[in-house]
Amino acid sequence: MSDDHGERRIRDAAAQFGDCYGILTFTGENVRRRLSPSAVERFDRALQRGERLDPTIADEVANAMKDWAIDSGCTHYCHWFQPLTGSTAEKHDSFLSFDGNGQPITEFSGSQLIQAEPDASSFPSGGIRDTWEARGYTAWDPTSPAFIVRNGSERTLCIPTCFVSWTGESLDQKTPLLRSNDAISTQAMRALRFFGSDRGVSAVTTTLGVEQEYFLVDKELASMRPDLMLCGRTLMGADSPKGHQLDDHYFGSIPQNVLAYMADVEERLYQLGIPAKTRHNEVAPQQFELAPLCERSNVACDHQMLTMSVLKTVASNHGLHCLLHEKPFQGINGTGKHNNWSMTTDTGHNLLSPGKAGESNLQFLTFVCAVVRALDMHADILRASVANAGNDHRLGANEAPPAILSIYMGEELERVLEKLAAGETADFEAKSEIDLGTPAVPHLQRHAGDRNRTSPFAFIGNRFEFRAVGGLASIAWPNAVMNTIIAESLDWIVTKMEKQVDACGSIETAAIEVLGGVIREHQRVIFNGDNYSAEWHEEAERRGLPILKTTADALPAFRSDSVREMFQRYGVMSGAEVDIRVDVLFETYNHVIGIEARTMLQMIETLVLPAATRYQTEIATAIAATEAAGVECPTTGGRLHNLVGFVTGLEQAALDIQSAMDLVAGSPDEQAIVSQKELIPAMERARACCDTIESCVSADLWPLPTYTDLLFD
Repeated sequence: MSDDHGERRIRDAAAQFGDCYGILTFTGENVRRRLSPSAVERFDRALQRGERLDPTIADEVANAMKDWAIDSGCTHYCHWFQPLTGSTAEKHDSFLSFDGNGQPITEFSGSQLIQAEPDASSFPSGGIRDTWEARGYTAWDPTSPAFIVRNGSERTLCIPTCFVSWTGESLDQKTPLLRSNDAISTQAMRALRFFGSDRGVSAVTTTLGVEQEYFLVDKELASMRPDLMLCGRTLMGADSPKGHQLDDHYFGSIPQNVLAYMADVEERLYQLGIPAKTRHNEVAPQQFELAPLCERSNVACDHQMLTMSVLKTVASNHGLHCLLHEKPFQGINGTGKHNNWSMTTDTGHNLLSPGKAGESNLQFLTFVCAVVRALDMHADILRASVANAGNDHRLGANEAPPAILSIYMGEELERVLEKLAAGETADFEAKSEIDLGTPAVPHLQRHAGDRNRTSPFAFIGNRFEFRAVGGLASIAWPNAVMNTIIAESLDWIVTKMEKQVDACGSIETAAIEVLGGVIREHQRVIFNGDNYSAEWHEEAERRGLPILKTTADALPAFRSDSVREMFQRYGVMSGAEVDIRVDVLFETYNHVIGIEARTMLQMIETLVLPAATRYQTEIATAIAATEAAGVECPTTGGRLHNLVGFVTGLEQAALDIQSAMDLVAGSPDEQAIVSQKELIPAMERARACCDTIESCVSADLWPLPTYTDLLFD
């Protein structure tokens, strides 16, 4: 193939990407060519700066949006929102209307764009309203672009919105995130003004790049497992002889059918304006990862929900089933979202990017110290923000960070912070080079710090990577919590520095004094070592870090009056809105465990025990026939004896599950504790019996696809 031909292919691919990117998203040229210049200017201001949209242009924007949607094949529109279910919701309305003469017309007004009224009675509300009190509202979020969803030949215009109760409380994931972005922008701007860096800057935005892990299994095999279909994870399953011991799947050659699936996923994401960047094999067999470029956190959260939907939809088209559960298979790597978070000015400056070697970095260190203080002060609620039934199986298991929150800084940044704690400043050292020992290979630039895969919260050069978020979770909630606690720390730090500079007259002296105090007081949360080690768990306990292993342990942290007051003080959530979310999280946890328990009982009664009984009968028949022929068979008899014991143990474990389910009562908090102490251990005992029986029963009698079938098909 000639070089010219190769270049032409690259150019053609780039052109195709440009033609495809965002064609189903109402932004950019889709907006400009349909609006007046003044409307474009005001609309852009709302998008880029998060300003309130001028209501006088709502009708013009709505009409332009309708024309674009109809030109793109849409017949319906919907307000697309994210209730507290962890998924998305939508109610479709057509553009059909009647004019004054009763003739059919297409219509979409500014009022229809800005506000809608879905039934709020069947969405989780944390008990704030009775089910018969149905009214709720969705409100357009112009900072996140509208998009078109395709379902075969049908196309629907989806308008991202917030969702609130008739009483005004937020009932969604998006509203607290938007408010928390405002809170952190306010406090970050104070820091910039303190250092005189606010010239030309009007706002600070948080940015996210979310790495999504997922599993792909054969669709037909998945349909044969009730646990995968109802719970998203295997409630039983003996280990395959091979897992990821050889590390041969990680970054390996992508299977041909999976690569075709990935290409299809990426095309759909590009059409929705989602900047998918990276794809690769993950650690476990049949596990993969997709990572986009960083975006404003509000848009990134919407795009993340869409990405999960696209992953599942496209998988079905390829004869695959996509699993996003945090721990679909016991004993191998679970599924998480690596939440890459940073702060950026509206002029494009990343506030978590250190300056060049030799430059003053006090402003950068201010933001770093705010993160350190926030995680030490509020590790419990940040841990609670990622708590759910699925993540309880993942955190601390294969390749996942532990449930103990600590920060990895890397050697270079830790050295600078140690100097700061001693009341001194230290320049960042210039990057060194790695010589591979052969002139055939160029020298490599060594980064200032290594990366720590075991850390739940790691600084990786110009952002923090929060690795504890679960694979199936919405990222809006943990980011709203993270934004709020960092805004609170920025507020505390800047206030102290402002008072200190009034006393000493020097910005540098004031900053060093305050920031040094922050590190001295909160350095216990910094840990650069192996977070998987037993020694770290012991050390964390000695340091007094919160160790919250389960959802039932973690969620009560949100019940604190001081936590509720903090969210209210920064305008992120009222006390009632915090209570709503905690109640919903507990209720969801209890429902998930209950569904899993009932599914397991059904599988035991209708699949496992019948298979074990048939095999038991086969062995007994073989023993009887063998002994009738005058041949003793003590080994086979021993096998039968063991199997009968395993079956008896499983029957008792099933009774224990039912008894534990009968004990689950009281408030949602109390139910979660009973589930944790009684129901889950009973299910674990039942699983151990099931997995042992699976290892004994003849393969032709076992009714479920095994781990080997699912992971090495």
